[in-house]
Amino acid sequence: MKAAMLYEYDPAVNINLKLEEVKPPEITAPDEVIVRVGAAGLCRTDLHIIEGIWKPTMDPEGHLLPYIMGHENAGWVEDVGSGVKSVKPGDAVICHPFRSCGVCLNCRHGEDMHCEAGSFPGLGMNGGFAEYFVTSERSLIKLKKGIVPLEVAPLADAGITAYRVAKKAARLLRPGGYCVLLGIGGLGHISLQSLHAISGCRIIAIDKEPAAQKLAKELGADVVLDGGPNVIEEVREITGGGAHVVIDFVGELGLENLCWKMVRKGGQLFVVGYGGKIEMPTIQLVIEEINIGGSLVGNYTELVELMELNADGKVKMHYTEYNLADINTAIDDFKHRRFTGRGVIVP
Repeated sequence: MKAAMLYEYDPAVNINLKLEEVKPPEITAPDEVIVRVGAAGLCRTDLHIIEGIWKPTMDPEGHLLPYIMGHENAGWVEDVGSGVKSVKPGDAVICHPFRSCGVCLNCRHGEDMHCEAGSFPGLGMNGGFAEYFVTSERSLIKLKKGIVPLEVAPLADAGITAYRVAKKAARLLRPGGYCVLLGIGGLGHISLQSLHAISGCRIIAIDKEPAAQKLAKELGADVVLDGGPNVIEEVREITGGGAHVVIDFVGELGLENLCWKMVRKGGQLFVVGYGGKIEMPTIQLVIEEINIGGSLVGNYTELVELMELNADGKVKMHYTEYNLADINTAIDDFKHRRFTGRGVIVP
């Protein structure tokens, strides 16, 4: 099968993935499923993997290379292990990105992404930038009639990450409250739609890119800002002292130290993007009673919920399609923000 292989890490993301013919995956356990990839989302985490940001925790010795990235996958069941009962060959599916064990306490609580014995196709092991990849039965959700893999693949990670943090925010936002979204890219535009579906809050979208600003307006943001030098003052004036919730989908490039300054007293900052470092005087953290927390990828149940919102037309993925042979063009376009929404790789 054709696959895009990562052979080395490069902080400048100038390394090209190598398109090669490799041996297709095989079933090695009763609960495994081989999926024929219909589409695989291109994620900022993929850029961070290539940059080597994940290397110290995931692959300190570099022994996992080479492997196939791609963790936002949807397609059709190709083959199943002897113990698989819920899906059969030919079924269209979306794949939760984490292969969880189902028996540890975190799995019992429903927080699959904290599984103590889980694995992550596309991060340190072969994923979906290929014609086929292998995952577990527990990871699969059958697509509803009329839903095609190309339109939903990035919901498998970007979507549920954005939806999970929107759910957290919605619990804190009364009707009329303000939520700031920093970065209206692959995650931000999903979170914006999710908040509209589950919350009565007012949404302020911030992005420097005109195309992202246009998308935010089309998706119903109440206020759209360009993130200029006075953005903190603009937010505080619009909200009457700061937003009740700020969600940072960037988390680097210095923007992570703008976000907490937009939060009102007693408000909440959720950090989703990563790569930078938050620096805040502790006395201000105490006096303002600002809460700062991270938010990870959503769990299996949240992917089920998001797929229902998608099927009802309330949350749609905006994407640009690339052939697998053009994956390095896609990565370069993503790196330089030449498209809005999500890049999707089709084998």
